[in-house]
Amino acid sequence: MEDTSKYLIHADVTANGVVERSDVVGAIFGQTEGLLGDELDLRDLRQSQKVGRIDVEITSTGGQSHGHLTIATGLDKVETATLAASLETISRVGPCRADLEVTEIEDVRAAKRKEVVERAKELLRTGFDDSVMTSEEILAEVRQHVRVEDITEYEGLPAGPRVTDSDAIIVVEGRSDVLTLLKYGVKNAIAVEGTNVPDAVAELTRHRTVTAFLDGDRGGDLILEELSQVGDIDYVAFAPSGNSVEDLDHHQLFAALRNKVPYDTVSELNEPREAVAATDGSATPAPAPADTGHGNSKTESTTDEPSDSNAGTASPAPPSPDTSVTGDAGAELETDSARASTAQSTAGSDNQAATGATPAESAAPETVYDHATEIIRGQTGRVRFLDADGTTLEETDAGDAFEILESLETAPSTVVLDEILEQQLLDLAADRGVDQFIARSLGQFTKRPTAVRIHAIDDVAEKAPKTE
Repeated sequence: MEDTSKYLIHADVTANGVVERSDVVGAIFGQTEGLLGDELDLRDLRQSQKVGRIDVEITSTGGQSHGHLTIATGLDKVETATLAASLETISRVGPCRADLEVTEIEDVRAAKRKEVVERAKELLRTGFDDSVMTSEEILAEVRQHVRVEDITEYEGLPAGPRVTDSDAIIVVEGRSDVLTLLKYGVKNAIAVEGTNVPDAVAELTRHRTVTAFLDGDRGGDLILEELSQVGDIDYVAFAPSGNSVEDLDHHQLFAALRNKVPYDTVSELNEPREAVAATDGSATPAPAPADTGHGNSKTESTTDEPSDSNAGTASPAPPSPDTSVTGDAGAELETDSARASTAQSTAGSDNQAATGATPAESAAPETVYDHATEIIRGQTGRVRFLDADGTTLEETDAGDAFEILESLETAPSTVVLDEILEQQLLDLAADRGVDQFIARSLGQFTKRPTAVRIHAIDDVAEKAPKTE
């Protein structure tokens, strides 16, 4: 029946006594029998599958019963409205006086049409491959293929082709990290393949300028600790916290290498990873570089680009910060970052002085009304989860509302969403025990859970009503 239903009849039922679902269903069939004639008799309509199952949710408190029922129909508008009106003639449920009121007749097809439109938009956005590669993209892909093909082995370990003859090497965790560096032209990397540093790598570090470039997680910390015990490290660089080297793009990778610090400056720290400046700014600023005795004469990464120039040309290639990472480059980057930070701080101070506002003057929201005004009327595009006291449990982008609500350990009491409230998110809110949901607007629902109070922002006051 659900596949052929056109409308959903929603009704509220109240009984002066304790009744159960079976009492409500029996009252509906019994008191509407023969009321509308044979063609609209409810039992016949059920047998011919023109009317679907009667869903009833009812609870009893304080000697009274309150509930909600839905009936799916495949009838036309006139027949559905007539059937709905007949339900309001019911005056008793079981042994108790009762009242039944139809609250809404929902067009199921409207919700399906909305789903079709949304799915069509998604398919239009992702289902067609309209990409046309430019000449530069074609050449870049060919170069990348050549670089990846260059991966070799050093004493059985994945390595770039320049590890054997380069004065400087980069030690990474695994084969995929070496491939990532090769993809961006760095050909002097070697992988340790786990936390147990091989003897070949330990021996290699004693004769080269070594940069340990590791993942921003606990595994990277362990590798650095063992590498420092069995080998000789000159510089340390980490991927941003929580990321792996293999996940970095071109900019992130070279920014992380430029932000490397001498190992001597972090060797005594309990958390060396936190002392290395991450590319996303999530870590504390790097300590000032110390003189390690190696100087800046050795290049920390060796890169090659496929070229159509004559092999016998002896003129050196121009330096590039993206393909050659040196100590001077790192110092220059740190200086630029400091200047940018100073400029941003000055601009922020000027703006604050112009408006006359201070951070202390921005009062935190105290009521649900304040949260709704800040999140939805402020058009932030975010979602905020509140507990029963109005304290914020979590806040994120509105597009991530479903995943965050599903993962929260403590179920929120109120959810404030600057987006259209859809059926899937509403069902999850009911399952998690959310009391109320305030959204920018309400979508088309095939079923409304009775346990969740839902409101559009236009129906919510901007301020809490005053109490006497």
